[in-house]
Amino acid sequence: MRRTIPLVLVGVLLAAVPGSAIANPTPSLGHDGRWITDARGRVVIMHGLNMVYKRPPYYPRATGFGPDDARFLERHGFNTVRLGLIYAGVEPRGPLAHRHRYDDAYIRKVQGTERMLGRHGIFSLLDFHQDLYNERFQGEGWPDWAVIDDGLPAQPREGFPQNYLTMPALNRAFDHFWANDPAHGIGLTDAYAHAWQHVAAQFRSDRYVAGYDLLNEPWPGSVYPTCTQPAGCPVFDATTLTDFSTEVIDHIRRADPRTLAFYEPLLNFDFGAQTSHGDTGDPHAGMSFHDYCLPGVFGGPTGSGCRSAEELPFQHAEDQSEKTGDALFLTEFGSTRDLATLKRIAKLADRHMVSWEEWAYCGCHDPTGAPAVEPLVDDPGKPPRRGNVDHRKLRVLDRPYPQAVAGTPERYSYRPRTDRFKLDYSTTATSGDSLRRRIETRVYIPPLHYHRHYSVDVSGAAVVSRNGATYLRLRRARGANEVSIEVRPTQ
Repeated sequence: MRRTIPLVLVGVLLAAVPGSAIANPTPSLGHDGRWITDARGRVVIMHGLNMVYKRPPYYPRATGFGPDDARFLERHGFNTVRLGLIYAGVEPRGPLAHRHRYDDAYIRKVQGTERMLGRHGIFSLLDFHQDLYNERFQGEGWPDWAVIDDGLPAQPREGFPQNYLTMPALNRAFDHFWANDPAHGIGLTDAYAHAWQHVAAQFRSDRYVAGYDLLNEPWPGSVYPTCTQPAGCPVFDATTLTDFSTEVIDHIRRADPRTLAFYEPLLNFDFGAQTSHGDTGDPHAGMSFHDYCLPGVFGGPTGSGCRSAEELPFQHAEDQSEKTGDALFLTEFGSTRDLATLKRIAKLADRHMVSWEEWAYCGCHDPTGAPAVEPLVDDPGKPPRRGNVDHRKLRVLDRPYPQAVAGTPERYSYRPRTDRFKLDYSTTATSGDSLRRRIETRVYIPPLHYHRHYSVDVSGAAVVSRNGATYLRLRRARGANEVSIEVRPTQ
């Protein structure tokens, strides 16, 4: 039976339960099929931003990203950051006599940011980020010693992403990488996998590491013309890319047996192509995927014509999860100040009940991005307030969502025009178990939209958070199999 909980009773209910920490998503994270889960067996949904600094010295603190930025993210309900590591920073010098030479000081600087975010309840997805392979090709990623381009000139220089299509030297560098050709006496993919193993060994005990993102936007190299079809690049996916992901995850497992490891499909997946990436066989694997409209990447329109294209990556991601049982995480979208685009994809993510990380927190002199239009915060070296924040973009991204569900989500939605939020979930966990009643559901209700004044229509549960709380906390009623809530703003 549906009933409205009088908010004057919330304070009485609150007195009967432990502090709010019990409702927080609990480290460490795992998964059950497509769902990311926490240690209590709840489904965890994450919203956040990308923070990747692509220029030397390659760590976020060098841009001024610090505690005030973490507080800003926490204040606006963001509970995840895709935190970039650049392979050139991890292993700037090639192996010597088959011994790797890692820059542990660099890794500790990134780890300092990850731990700072963790103190604010923000999970970090560690991302080995690359675009255009290396600075030689107007990008970033691999160190100079890992560039084998057959002596071809780095021409023509048309920038990102055009160089993928027009620069033979760049494609030869990828060819040699996928072939595991040797540099400094070790195969390139072998060296990459060892680098991930070394990084995982440093982070394996950090409770707020959401996972490892193996390689940003893999590119197939010179075979790319065969991939310009709806099916993508089936042979490359099923062999070379799957073998690479499996090798890297195997090396990570030597250092860290449980933290989620997310492979990525080829870059063309972002624009609607399918993937034939195989099952890595790892029980803690997931797929990190992106969603962009191809005309918009090349400066074209991003309006209603993009709607069907933006739906495809979600459909293909769900197909992949059904095939492999892997978790799903939308780790890039946006890269724009076009509010309609942001609204469309955020709505799609809600419909598909997928966690997301928007691109990007800051422009930060991005050599392969669009610093003038991408950032939420213009300069992380300055306080994130007033003219340093894109407040229109913030109003789109700062939206209500269920952070931890004591059961299995069935649907949730948000209507920005009326600020109405709805959530329906089964009280049966994704594992099929019945969770204890004291395990709560936690829903973020943004003060930016509700100003701490809202009513809750609920069936199947009791509200146990205080009146107007930023985090709505729910405890299922005895015997309830389903919970439904609707949140509306009040004067």
